[in-house]
Amino acid sequence: MDRFVFLTVDGLSRGAVYAAFALALVLIWRGTRIINFAQGVMAVVTAYLAYSISNATGSYWVGFIVALASGLVLGAVVELAVMRRVEHAPPLNAVIVALGLVLFGQGVLGMIYGNQYRPAEAPFSRVAMTVAGVPVVSRYDLFVFGAVLVLMLAVAALFTRTATGLRMRAAAFEPMVSRLLGVNVARTLTLGWALAGLVGALAGLLVLPTGLGLHPTAMDLVFVSAFTAAVVGGLDSPAGAVVGGLVVGLVLSYVGGYVDSAATPLAVLGLLVAVLLVRPGGLFSGTTARRV
Repeated sequence: MDRFVFLTVDGLSRGAVYAAFALALVLIWRGTRIINFAQGVMAVVTAYLAYSISNATGSYWVGFIVALASGLVLGAVVELAVMRRVEHAPPLNAVIVALGLVLFGQGVLGMIYGNQYRPAEAPFSRVAMTVAGVPVVSRYDLFVFGAVLVLMLAVAALFTRTATGLRMRAAAFEPMVSRLLGVNVARTLTLGWALAGLVGALAGLLVLPTGLGLHPTAMDLVFVSAFTAAVVGGLDSPAGAVVGGLVVGLVLSYVGGYVDSAATPLAVLGLLVAVLLVRPGGLFSGTTARRV
């Protein structure tokens, strides 16, 4: 029973991190209808910047704030300089360009920082507090849970309670109509990428201290798990991204704890295939009108 409790709490902690990253994918999908396969390397870039600033200033929180701000700027720069060039091209073009950004970003980081793993600092203790002699949750886990909850509520409020969120969704679905209604579509798309960059930076800062460490390719497997979480929950649902992240985290924890850690990639793949077969739009997908 103690092992089950430990694996459950560990799975929820890992899942919360996947949920944060899945929220970045959901944010950019709802705002631009694009899956940003470069989201992982963008998060690593901001994490390396946080690492450099923290070492220079001696303050974790200065690096944390600078990383979030740089994520906002990086997202806007990527959209303006790269993704806008394939805005009206077939969807596969955006995928290929994003994968090219992954290779370019990892190469540049490798040249600047090298390919050795560097420690990623956590702002709070990762030692689990015990209840009745059973390790339950650490202070860092509580920080992650709180950050993901605030992030989910903020993203949900953005798209459902604000005019900006409404313009972002309208620009993604019907850009021509949005322009006729006075929406600056180009600026709106840039805002969507910028916000996704900020959320991705936060997700990277949350996940790297959990044992991954800093490395140019550190977020590759995290991206796969987060993408699965977003698809499981539904790419149009912030709440679904969080639930999907927790489900993926629990699956990985249980499979790794009771079966074999080598089987976890197959477990993620099996979960993704099962959801796509049963409910292709995700568990929290809305009802869509049938087109004749």
